[in-house]
Amino acid sequence: MQNHDFLTYEEFGRKFFEVAVTADRVAAAFTEITGNEFEMEPIAQGPGGIAKVSAKVKIQEPRVTRKLGDLITFVIHIPLSIDLLLDLRLDKQRFSVTGDIALRATARAAEPLLLIVDVSKPRPSDITVNVSSKSFRGEILRILAGVDGEIRRFIAQYVNEEIDAPQSQAAQIIDVAEQLASAWP
Repeated sequence: MQNHDFLTYEEFGRKFFEVAVTADRVAAAFTEITGNEFEMEPIAQGPGGIAKVSAKVKIQEPRVTRKLGDLITFVIHIPLSIDLLLDLRLDKQRFSVTGDIALRATARAAEPLLLIVDVSKPRPSDITVNVSSKSFRGEILRILAGVDGEIRRFIAQYVNEEIDAPQSQAAQIIDVAEQLASAWP
């Protein structure tokens, strides 16, 4: 046999993970799942649903940092911008929102031969937002109504639902045996 530096199966497995699960691949998977832009239809909010909230959300390219340790982990930042309309029936206020969703993920192995990128669900505290209004009245409303906190809670809930969605769950799992069978019959 040729001159090779042989590895143990454990060393091979670790090297395989380090080559297979890169920051670029994780970022590409998130870009596929999140898309670029979506609109949120008006949702009734507040006492008796008096306010209607609608939004146009633009999701930008995720930034992914990989950390190699006993586990291979990722810190994922997804920047976003939101044009938010708060319709109070008598008055409409527009808000501009920029923000960041901070996610964490861990590369894991599972039976029979699965590679899983396990994404932790964010809490509202993992979401940062900068909210501004073009009017003084909008700024007062923003503070009194706790708009910033509501936006963080809504984004966290939306992202949690997306993580649980079948398409997202499927994208987090790679069946290595199936991939090998198709590449090397």
